Amino acid sequence: MVLPATRGRFVFSARSDVGRVRTVNEDSFLAQSPVFLVADGMGGHAQGDVASQTVVRVFEEHIARDAPSTPERVLDAIHSSNDAVRDLSGVDDYGTAVSGTTLSGIAFVDAGDDVGFHWMAFNIGDSRVYTWDGRTLAQLSVDHSVVQELVDAGLISAEEAEQHPEGNVITRAIGADESVDADVWLLPASGRHAFLICSDGLTKELGAAEIAKLLASYDGRDEPARSIADVLVDAAVARGGRDNVTVVYVESELGNPDQDDTASTSDRSTGMHEHLEDTRPTSQA
Repeated sequence: MVLPATRGRFVFSARSDVGRVRTVNEDSFLAQSPVFLVADGMGGHAQGDVASQTVVRVFEEHIARDAPSTPERVLDAIHSSNDAVRDLSGVDDYGTAVSGTTLSGIAFVDAGDDVGFHWMAFNIGDSRVYTWDGRTLAQLSVDHSVVQELVDAGLISAEEAEQHPEGNVITRAIGADESVDADVWLLPASGRHAFLICSDGLTKELGAAEIAKLLASYDGRDEPARSIADVLVDAAVARGGRDNVTVVYVESELGNPDQDDTASTSDRSTGMHEHLEDTRPTSQA
């Protein structure tokens, strides 16, 4: 990727597995700079695999490779993905068949002269974006799901949510409605960052503490043929693999000689687009 007046590098790995129970992999991913995403086709809906693949295709068409994108282009890709997935919906023997998919990811963007390079995160549904600082795994996205709403309302605990019978019911999805409401926000890109993007097939099998332990213990020199994505997917499949499992892991190290790498997000908020948040949503435990 060409980064004018910027020194930096990206390292990433990705893998998807059908798991041990499903016969079709409805997950898709895109891992090519400047955008990294996971889409999980909605089980029980028509063409879930095609829906997730459609999202990947639309992003590939809208986002140029190996160059910083812009917040506007990413938003346009999200809305165009929603339109394209809705076009897949039709009528089957049981009535109306609705295609849908989750969408979670990050994109490297140039947000303008007054703001500069940022990571733009986005989320619709219950696939997730995490940050990893070498010690702590923090959930950046917030699930759009029935059980998360129950947790937020204080009606059930996070532990009870893991076993709730409506655990698979999401409240937002690409293709579900005429317009899509995505959570989007920006994080300054300078310095070191690591992101984990995954479908719920990973988090159904492994808790955050287990994922963090695998990340902390990973050393590519021990098994250079196995990436971090391989390690996480293999662990989830070995635990049961009840769903499709997809992982995209991204590390970046970026420095700009013309900017102070220690500047906070709020310090760089001048000129920020009104439709983007400049802080993280509340992280889940």
